[in-house]
Amino acid sequence: MTKTKFSISRRALLASTLPAASLFAFPALAQKASEKIPMVELMAPNALPDIVQGKADAPVTIVEYASMTCGHCAAFHREVYPTLKKDFIETGKVKFILREFPLDPIATAAFMLARSLGEDKRDAAVDLLFAQQKNWAFTETPVEGLASVVKQAGIGQAQFEATLKDTKLQHDIVAVRDRAAEKFGVNATPTFFVDGVKYAGEMKLSELDKIIGDAAKAPTEAGK
Repeated sequence: MTKTKFSISRRALLASTLPAASLFAFPALAQKASEKIPMVELMAPNALPDIVQGKADAPVTIVEYASMTCGHCAAFHREVYPTLKKDFIETGKVKFILREFPLDPIATAAFMLARSLGEDKRDAAVDLLFAQQKNWAFTETPVEGLASVVKQAGIGQAQFEATLKDTKLQHDIVAVRDRAAEKFGVNATPTFFVDGVKYAGEMKLSELDKIIGDAAKAPTEAGK
């Protein structure tokens, strides 16, 4: 990932995300299934409420940990997610949860802005930010680029500035990330949990289709 330049005076509140972010990386290739996290642990309350897409009683649950500045995350949401949503989420086969796992200060800022729109609009803002990632994440002036993109979601300059000063929201987003790292071993983005089974790295539609099919056939875990 290309490092961006930051104006400390405008993003000093995000500095606390830097040490942990340096521990994480962007994997290029999908990995085989690794350990399984009990669903009762994976779905325990977080510092921020989950935003669930799909039916609450869908037979398969997918949790994605993503960073707004991760190119592989953007590719998944651009190339795979639309079909996942159409064929699996909207048909009641899967419920999908995206959780914040920012890898750097600008990713934290992007998630803060998306959350500031409310639970009913956060995912639409995430989709917009991923779709236009190249226009803000990897520029010489990422804050200005981010402000320009989120205007399309209805965030004016006053709300933009106020949101980036919201230290509680920042703390909660970082807490979601840190819990995933400490409890579930997440150390890269994207990382997916399909009914608790961990898959780290890029996910192609053909792979996801098989994984969902296998999960649907597996015995339902008690406490899910």
